[in-house]
Amino acid sequence: MKNTKVERARRNAAMLRRQFLHGDGGLFDQVLDDQTLATVFAAHGKPGRDRVYPPQDTLRLFIGQVLSADRACQDVVGRRLSERLAHGQPASALNTGSYCDARSRLPLALPTTLGSLIGERLESAVPLQWRWQGRIVKLFDGTTVSMPDTPDNQQAWPQSREQKPGLGFPVARIGALIGLASGAVLCYQVAACEGKGTGEQSLLQNLLVHLNADDVLLADALLATWWIVEGARRRGADVVMAQHGRRITDFTRGSRLGEKDHIVQWPRPPKPKTMNAEDYARYPEFITMREFEVNGRILVTTLLDPGFAAPPALDTLYGMRWNIEVDFRTIKITLQMDVLRCKSQAMVEKEIAVCLLAYNLVRWAMAKAAVLTDVLPRVLSFTGAKRLLVAFADQLRRTQENQICAVIATVLASIAALQLQHRPDRIEPRAKKRRPKNLPLLTAPRDVAREFIRAQRLNRVP
Repeated sequence: MKNTKVERARRNAAMLRRQFLHGDGGLFDQVLDDQTLATVFAAHGKPGRDRVYPPQDTLRLFIGQVLSADRACQDVVGRRLSERLAHGQPASALNTGSYCDARSRLPLALPTTLGSLIGERLESAVPLQWRWQGRIVKLFDGTTVSMPDTPDNQQAWPQSREQKPGLGFPVARIGALIGLASGAVLCYQVAACEGKGTGEQSLLQNLLVHLNADDVLLADALLATWWIVEGARRRGADVVMAQHGRRITDFTRGSRLGEKDHIVQWPRPPKPKTMNAEDYARYPEFITMREFEVNGRILVTTLLDPGFAAPPALDTLYGMRWNIEVDFRTIKITLQMDVLRCKSQAMVEKEIAVCLLAYNLVRWAMAKAAVLTDVLPRVLSFTGAKRLLVAFADQLRRTQENQICAVIATVLASIAALQLQHRPDRIEPRAKKRRPKNLPLLTAPRDVAREFIRAQRLNRVP
C-alpha cells in the first residue's frame, strides 16, 4: 500500500508539471521540481486512508477546475472518472459530494505556500535583461471580489453598508505583490472592505516582509506614506511612487538636483495610538526622499542618484505600474475570480488561493515560452496561453516519456507565437454597445420576492 501511495504521488507530481510544460534542463525547470513538491506536500498535506480524491489529486483537479471555462464540479468528477479508468482503477461515482468533501479537507496552506513559492522562484530566476537596470521590481495594488450571499460569507466579508440586507453581496479586498518581469503573484493578503486594518495601506504594511534587498517597490500615490517608505527601506528596498495628495511639494527647499528635482527630509509623523513609545523611538526622525516632477506628475523615490535613475527613466518605470491593473483584470476576468462561487469563508479562501496558484502556473509556462523567442513574458497573451494549456492538458498528461518533449516544445512554440499587438496611445470608451435585457432590479430579498409572486398568482385564480 505504501508503494502504491508513493507511486501515485510521483505520478501526480509528474502530471502537474507536464500540464504546465515542465521539461528537462530549461531556465525555469527548477522552479517546480520533484523535491519542492514533495517538501510542500509533506509539510502541509494531510496523509490519510486511500481515497478517490487524495490531497495531490484534489489540488491538481481544483487547479484544472479554475482554469476551465465550465468550472463545474460535475465536469471535474467526469474527468476524474476518465483518469481512473485510464489507469486501470475502479470506476468512481459521478456525484460531486466526494470531490466537494475532498476540497473542504484540502489544507489552505497547501495552495497558498505552493503559489507563493512558484511566484518568488519565478521572479528570482528571470534573466537580467528582463529586470529594470538589473533590479527586481515588485508592483503592489489592491482589488475587490464578490461572492455568494451566505451568512458565513457575510460575517467574514460584510457587504457595503449602502446596500439593504438581502440585496447585496459580500465583498473581500485582496492586496498583492506582483513581479513586473514575470507577472507572477509573489504574495497576497485577503481582508474585509471595512474595519481597521483592512485598507490597502495596511495590507501593504503586512506584505513588506516579502521585499528583499535591492528590490524596487512600485505603487500608486495612496501608498506613498512615511511608514510604508520606511518599512521598505528597512528591508533594503527602494520605492518609486506618485506623490501623496496630502503632501505639499515645494521645490524651493531641500538640495537641488535639477529642474524640479530635489532631495528633502520627510519628518517622522506623530506616534500612532496603537504603537508604544519604545517602538516609536526606534524609527528615525527623518527619512531622505527625492521628489521630482516629470510630464506634469510629481514622483517620489528613495533612489537618490540622478545618474543611476534619471527622471525620464523613473517616469517610464512608473508608467509600468499599470501592468498590475491589467494583471488583476486578467485574474478576475480570464480566471473568473471577479465573482467567486464558494459559500463559506474557508472555501472562499481556498478558491482564491487555488486561482492565484493556477495563475502563477500559467505565468510559469509563459516565461518558458518567452525564453525560446527572446521576448518579454508580458508581450505574450495570458488568455491565449491558458486556452492552449487547457486544450493540451489531457494530451500532456497521457503522452509517453519518449514523446513528451516534442509535445511540450510544440505548446511552448504556440504560446510564444501568441504575442499581443502593440497599440500605443490606445483609447477606448468605457461603455457597452450591446444593450442588456430591460429587467427591473431586485428591491427585496429573493425569498420575499418569491412569496409576492405566489400571492399575485393566487389572487388571479377565479
